[in-house]
Amino acid sequence: MKKTTGLDRSKTRNWHPATQAVRGGTWRSEHGETSEALFLTSGYTYDSAEEVAARFAGEEQGMTYSRLQNPTVAMLEERIALMEGAEACRAQATGMAAMTTALLCQLSAGDHIVAAKAAFGSCRWLVDHLCPRFGIETTVVDGRDNDAWEKAIKPNTKVFFFETPANPTMDIVDVKHVCALAKAHGITSVVDNAFATAVLQRPMDFGADVVAYSATKLMDGQGRVLAGAVCGTEKFINDVLLPFQRNTGPNLSPFNAWVVLKGLETLDLRARRQSENALAVGKFVESRVPRILHPGLASHPQHNLAMSQMEACGPIFSFVLDGGREQAMGLLNALELVDISNNIGDSRSLCCHPASTTHYGVSAEARADMGVVEGMLRINIGLEDPRDVIADLDQALTKAGL
Repeated sequence: MKKTTGLDRSKTRNWHPATQAVRGGTWRSEHGETSEALFLTSGYTYDSAEEVAARFAGEEQGMTYSRLQNPTVAMLEERIALMEGAEACRAQATGMAAMTTALLCQLSAGDHIVAAKAAFGSCRWLVDHLCPRFGIETTVVDGRDNDAWEKAIKPNTKVFFFETPANPTMDIVDVKHVCALAKAHGITSVVDNAFATAVLQRPMDFGADVVAYSATKLMDGQGRVLAGAVCGTEKFINDVLLPFQRNTGPNLSPFNAWVVLKGLETLDLRARRQSENALAVGKFVESRVPRILHPGLASHPQHNLAMSQMEACGPIFSFVLDGGREQAMGLLNALELVDISNNIGDSRSLCCHPASTTHYGVSAEARADMGVVEGMLRINIGLEDPRDVIADLDQALTKAGL
């Protein structure tokens, strides 16, 4: 295998994310294939015992074992790093594997982590339950409150962890301010960017140290495979994250990596079109429901901040009904075009009830604190004609008494 992009890496780094998503990190074999090759192999052979010893010692380049390197996975990692503007990337088996690895690879008993309280349910579980089990102290703050981050800092604080927009409340964190604060105190900032991807938001441009992804979402974009990724400096990825990953094994399969590579080729088009569709649908929903949480709408309290960090609003937003769980589930059951599903970033429009699905494992107290109420619904707007999605929501809202 050889890299044949036509330009050296220093020049390919100047390409825009949309170009990187199609051509970044391309390797080709002697056959000159246009589509990335799929290497379904767990191991590799060597010409001599000395060669394999040199590879394992890091003295010679080359593959050793697919828990450490695989050509297809390596292409995905290089492509995501180029899109993100990062020095390096390691792919993970799932989005939650990426979040877990990004945190635990750098935390030890006695350390302290500050996290935004509004987060995906499993991310809150990491902070509320897993980290404390290993002696890692945690504090959750309102991520929207810049002062809260500084007030939460302790002498042993090692990591700031947040997602923006947050799932499912769509809270926006001031990435530039929080990451600058972290740097000033020697704290590593870890940002979950799954709701936007590098196409719509590049946290490293605003000072983030580490960016983590569920590539299952927008990067794949068609609900086919599970995947994750962590981006950072070469030192962080190779010296801090890789030892944890190589010995615990949350690795991405070559097939899933290949599927995500194919998804990346249309990511720019999908993310921007779905953002446009979500804005159109959001304007309609806003006229029919008591409360909507959509960063692309002027009614969102952090709209200006969101648009200063994001190129577009993304495909996901939430809205709240006064009738609680019963009314929310009544609306879901009335949908005909939009599917009931807890996935996001899909090319299909999907809707779910977070309190009983994505945040079911979060305590009722924590859900109430972050604003995940019983009447909340989260919707992912896909690539369908937005007029058809609006028509479906119109009839469902009517049947739900709205």
